[in-house]
Order: sequence, then structure tokens, then C-alpha cells
Amino acid sequence: MAVGILEVNLISGKGLKRTDFLGKIDPYVEIQYKGQTRKSSVVKDGGRNPTWNEKLKWRVEFPGSGTDYKLIIKVMDHDTFSADDFIGEATVYVKELLEMGVENGKMELRPTKYNVVDSDLSFIGEITIGLSYSVVQENGMEGEEFGGWKHSQF
Repeated sequence: MAVGILEVNLISGKGLKRTDFLGKIDPYVEIQYKGQTRKSSVVKDGGRNPTWNEKLKWRVEFPGSGTDYKLIIKVMDHDTFSADDFIGEATVYVKELLEMGVENGKMELRPTKYNVVDSDLSFIGEITIGLSYSVVQENGMEGEEFGGWKHSQF
């Protein structure tokens, strides 16, 4: 089993559906991978075409438990005086990225547009993200310093 870092480069959204009748939407993104959730910053008055340019990271074991190697990307509208509104979501499957990363030590996918759909699977915009996976060396016995006697030559 390999341990690595899965990094999502959250770039931008385009044409996102409005949920507020008053004013612009204040979008942010929640990305979930196997029960671990990361949240982007809120783009105040970001409107339908927000730009985040943020990197979100997960520690990932591959092959790990289960078979759901996917990112669930939820686009939300931040509301100050009420519950945040769900705009839509995209699903990105990352099993091949992880397999290639384990095989080569690192794998990267250039920024790609993914369709964002609402709860009835209607298209409501796009989100652009880049992905990478890098295997990290586990410390184990490598490079550890041990105390004790020091051998020296006279």
C-alpha cells in the first residue's frame, strides 16, 4: 500500500446557477474524499463565475479501504442570515490518477472543466480543477537517528 498526497487545485466556476433572488451568490466549495471534507474560501459577490485559485490536500492510502475513489465537489452559496444554499455538485473519479501516481511516484492532471449538476441532475454550470497525486516516503526506519554508543577510530 502506498501513502501519498492528493491535491486539488480549485481554480474557478463558470455559469453557476443563481440561488438568491437578491444580489449575487457568494460561492464556496466543499470537496469530500472518503469521508474527509475540505472547504474553500467564500468568494464574496463572486457571482456566476467565481475564481478561487486554492489548493486543497488529502493524505491518501492506495489501495485503501473501499472502492469509492472519487471526489464529490459540492458548490454552495454562503448566506449570512440563513442556511447556505446547495448550488450543485460534480463527481470526479480519481482511481486511475492514484494508480498512475503509485506506479510513477507522481501523477498530475491538467486543469479540466467538470459539469456541475443540481439535485435532479440538470446542468447548472462548470467547475475547473487540476489534480495531482504524489507518493510520500513513510519514515519507518529510514533516516531515523538512534541514541547510544558512538564508535570512533583513534
